[in-house]
Amino acid sequence: MSMRKIILGLLAAAALSLPAAAAPTKGKAQPPPALSAEEQARLPAVEAYLNDIRSLKSQFIQSSDDGAAMATGTFQLLRPGRMRIDYNENGNYIVADGRFVYFWDAEVKEQQNAPIGSTLADFLLRDNIRLSGDVTVTRMGQDDGVLEVTLVQTKEPGQGSLTLVFEEKPFGLRKWRVLDAQDRTTEVALQNPQFGVSLDKDQFYFRESGRRRERD
Repeated sequence: MSMRKIILGLLAAAALSLPAAAAPTKGKAQPPPALSAEEQARLPAVEAYLNDIRSLKSQFIQSSDDGAAMATGTFQLLRPGRMRIDYNENGNYIVADGRFVYFWDAEVKEQQNAPIGSTLADFLLRDNIRLSGDVTVTRMGQDDGVLEVTLVQTKEPGQGSLTLVFEEKPFGLRKWRVLDAQDRTTEVALQNPQFGVSLDKDQFYFRESGRRRERD
């Protein structure tokens, strides 16, 4: 899998949005539509739910809107600051250690990295998640027991969006979609997610082989 596909995988599996060249725009960008009072009233409950997720481990299925890319793997989250994505097919993985996000291409044995603060990884990994300020909720949709919450970077809304998909009863995060600046969509569906699990912190450090960091 190429580094380009790895980064697209990161966008989906980690619900991130890496900085990209701005798409051409015509005229001044339009402000997002305002949420209704009822939708605004739901945001604190969604925030509280997200803040309660201190750790998460799940298998996932990743797909693209054109059907050309499909992948499976394991997603792990340990807030604040830590995340790991392991792909089943090829040994590629992504890890966030609290400061940087690293992308490892096992085929060519190369890594790339970016500061967490330069990506929307910061939104998911920060100690206090807020659906306001540097992110803006542009849409809330509810249908057949499913709630969708779409958000963008407040200062750069044209760079793409992230849609979190929740089951209503019981309320829980089940999938997400990333729409990038080129209008490409990637979706990740969680399979049997486990919340509040104990995770080994040693695995949230970059190692070229993918092995856990050796203890001192």
